[in-house]
Amino acid sequence: MTAVLVAATVALGALPAAASAAAPSPLLAAPPAVNVANVNAHLQQLQTFATSNGGNRATGTAGHTATTTYLQQKLQAAGYTVTVQTCTTCSGSAKNIIADWPGGNTSNTYMFGAHSDGVAAGPGINDDGSGTATLLEAALVLAANNPTMTNHVRFGWWAGEEQGLIGSKFYVNSLTTAQRTAIKAYGTFDMIASTNGGYFVTGTDAVAVKLREYFTSINVPTETSTECCSDDGSFRNAGIPSSINSTGASFTKTSAQVTKWGGTAGQPYDPCYHRACDSYPSNINTTSLGRWANAEMYAVWTLTTGTTTANDFSVSLSPATAAVNPGSSATTTVNTATTAGSAQTVTLTSSGAPSGVSVSFSPASVTSGGSSTMTVATTAAAPAGSYTITVTGTGSVSHSASYTLTVNGTGACGSPGQKLGNPGFETATAPWTASTGVIGANTGEGAPRTGTRNAWLNGYGSTRTETLSQSVTLPAGCSAYTLSFYLKISTAETTTTTQYDKLTVQVGTTTLQVFSNLNASAYTLRSYNLAAYAGQTVTLKFTGVEDSSLKTSFVIDDTALTVS
Repeated sequence: MTAVLVAATVALGALPAAASAAAPSPLLAAPPAVNVANVNAHLQQLQTFATSNGGNRATGTAGHTATTTYLQQKLQAAGYTVTVQTCTTCSGSAKNIIADWPGGNTSNTYMFGAHSDGVAAGPGINDDGSGTATLLEAALVLAANNPTMTNHVRFGWWAGEEQGLIGSKFYVNSLTTAQRTAIKAYGTFDMIASTNGGYFVTGTDAVAVKLREYFTSINVPTETSTECCSDDGSFRNAGIPSSINSTGASFTKTSAQVTKWGGTAGQPYDPCYHRACDSYPSNINTTSLGRWANAEMYAVWTLTTGTTTANDFSVSLSPATAAVNPGSSATTTVNTATTAGSAQTVTLTSSGAPSGVSVSFSPASVTSGGSSTMTVATTAAAPAGSYTITVTGTGSVSHSASYTLTVNGTGACGSPGQKLGNPGFETATAPWTASTGVIGANTGEGAPRTGTRNAWLNGYGSTRTETLSQSVTLPAGCSAYTLSFYLKISTAETTTTTQYDKLTVQVGTTTLQVFSNLNASAYTLRSYNLAAYAGQTVTLKFTGVEDSSLKTSFVIDDTALTVS
């Protein structure tokens, strides 16, 4: 979503009566379910593209090119007719990806879109990886089911949205008058997994009507939004009925919205909006992501196909794992959603719990679209080990989800605490291994945050690579493994778009994040979850690379790898 945040100037009519009904209504024709796990897999891929290419997916960068190539390949493999449109007005002549599913009346085309780019400050996972990934999976589900098409459906992923809706404007301007007339409605999906968000459907076009119909059926109220802007504006300005659909950006949530949706009043819908922390999975609300994915699928299906399906629902768990000591308990939320037809009663049961472990649900049955709290309680005699508990929801059909419970053994996490040696660099260099001069009693722009010593990589204004590393062993059986450090970046570079100097943070061969001259800031705390490395000896490594001119300094202090 672009950074322009003003009151919307487009007049929005009253909501249709069906959308404002208090009670849920049955869906007239519903699609197969979209599995949110598949959407998350797409988001993980987008995060990888960002991590491997300077930490972002901004238009004109390698991260954005990798994103559009991924979309093209997935859609073509599924049978879509894919048009790769070079946006010559976009930065770096970036690509729009337009995908048409064969069949249906092309004079009645319904179009669904998201922007494939992000800002230079971060990976752009909620903004707008969430819209990109959900629409991709909805398109793939449609192709896999291959329904009879009544009307035509087209998907679009736009470059240059963050630079002023450039990609979508370029596409709309390329259409003839007849082609514009053929598009009966366009819905854009921009930021649909905000961690403190709501459910905003802003428009009166046919796509918006269907989205409200779906959310009404699962008892999720919607609002219109005064935040703008996104690619719906390019279509609306061309006379095409359009809507923007979102969970919110930088505006703050009200107390009334907390009552309606939960969350925290007085805080932004997305606290990581246009920031480096817009990353996967930390900045994704999986519940919102799954609901929107299925709302999109419902709108696509009901507007373009002649196919109906039986009543159906889905079951998911959040979180899906827990580690406990014998005698303690853990809870998780069992989420259900109506994925086809009407809502139905779903009875919850479990299987696979070992001796000494009991599972209960409150409530034990829900109406699909509702949720239940599952409590897993252990006795002191519960045997140590990892167990898979299967949670089953039974209605007209049955669906299951898996929960992984780890019961810690006696003495589990017997070695908690901070694991890095010389974390503040105050005692010579060991056990750190560093390039000459990196660790020391630095002053000036490289002055320590605390104490008298720290680590200062680069800052020479000439071609240079410097490293800082330490091997550390992480005990198994603990519940939290957090790497943290304070990083200060100062630069003489004047660019606001190009990463000339970079600092790569790695654990083993995995890149946690890449910082650059574009991330200049005072000392800022950086934190990462290293639970995946429990029980392993790994090497933490910082690599600073500086080009031939205009220096950038990467200054590190007060490191920690805390296990609890």
